[in-house]
Amino acid sequence: MRRRILTLFPVVWLLASAAEKKPSVAQVENDQLALTATLIDGKDAIRQELGSGLGGYFTVLKVTLTPKAGKTLAVSRDDFLLRSDKDGQKCQPFAPSQIAGRSTLVISETGGGGGMMAENPGPVWGGIGGGRPQRMGGQNATLGNAGTSSTEASAEAGLKQKEDPLLAVLKQKVLPETETTQPLSGLLYFSLEGKHKPKDLELRYAGPGGKLSARFRP
Repeated sequence: MRRRILTLFPVVWLLASAAEKKPSVAQVENDQLALTATLIDGKDAIRQELGSGLGGYFTVLKVTLTPKAGKTLAVSRDDFLLRSDKDGQKCQPFAPSQIAGRSTLVISETGGGGGMMAENPGPVWGGIGGGRPQRMGGQNATLGNAGTSSTEASAEAGLKQKEDPLLAVLKQKVLPETETTQPLSGLLYFSLEGKHKPKDLELRYAGPGGKLSARFRP
């Protein structure tokens, strides 16, 4: 009687490979500041971090800033910009209140480079944490040359809305705006339309700590 021997090696190897997958990290430094950014990759990972996938509209980074030589660093979220090599999109971080506050965010994307330009505003994220997110704009966003597109945001009051419980979580975990001599960590929330691979992303910093550009590597 012939015995059939089943091997689990391929399955075990695949499971081990998945378990060992490392997050994409970007690191850069100068004589004043060290910056480390970890990509919270995908809607499921964002949901695990925040309790919400943010509708799949946001790219979330965990950033750590470490001042050097005991220097005091003034931290502002406006010092950061996320850019994609895929299509030239770029975006500064969104404030928690822009994502889940008592307002409706309007996104308009414009393209430069001499081509035609068109706005396609569309409400984004708002309402009580389960409210159906609206389109991000951009389904017919830019006409002509979109190679240097950028995203601009404005808020329209929605005072009748109740406060979204997600707002407290976003505020708790966002990168604080403060002065520090010690390592400081927190999240930054960006919105880039479409899907972007980690290798396409570049995080730029331009502030009191100088100018830095960090690329993501797995």
